Amino acid sequence: MSDGQFDATDVRRMLGRMAHQVLEANRGAAGLVVVGILTRGFPVAKRLAFAMTQIEGTTVPCGSLDITAHRDDAEVAVDYADKSEIPFAITGRTVILVDEVIQTGRTVRAALDALMRHGRPGEVKLAALIDRGGRELPIQPDFVGRIVEVGADEYVDVRISDGAGEDTVAIVKGAMPCTS
Repeated sequence: MSDGQFDATDVRRMLGRMAHQVLEANRGAAGLVVVGILTRGFPVAKRLAFAMTQIEGTTVPCGSLDITAHRDDAEVAVDYADKSEIPFAITGRTVILVDEVIQTGRTVRAALDALMRHGRPGEVKLAALIDRGGRELPIQPDFVGRIVEVGADEYVDVRISDGAGEDTVAIVKGAMPCTS
């Protein structure tokens, strides 16, 4: 596809390359866990963990992280219930923290705060399917599927299917729709 538009084959290749890079940097899957930032980073995390599992022949655990209570741009209700699902210990392990798009770094900052409530990892590495630039904080991903240029009046729409539908990434004009 053209620059800024990626189809299922492109997305599969990005995830495959990222999986190989993570495994190479970690020298295999030992001690490795994957945690996706809810909501859009979790489908990417599941696919990344699956790709690593296929390559290594051993299961790479995957969980989800709710950062709502740690964001600096939203009020949180007093009765808020954390929706994180991390069914494994992270203390002492290498956590691959995953989001679909990295821009300012604020989501990752919130995710790091949220992650520490679940244990103390040996190290945390950041993976993003798309890096669109525009950092406000000194946070850089360790593993990236693709770096794209995005205008101020555009957003990156990442769609990762759970079996039905096709994986796509597109740069879209206009404001990003609000979803939860």
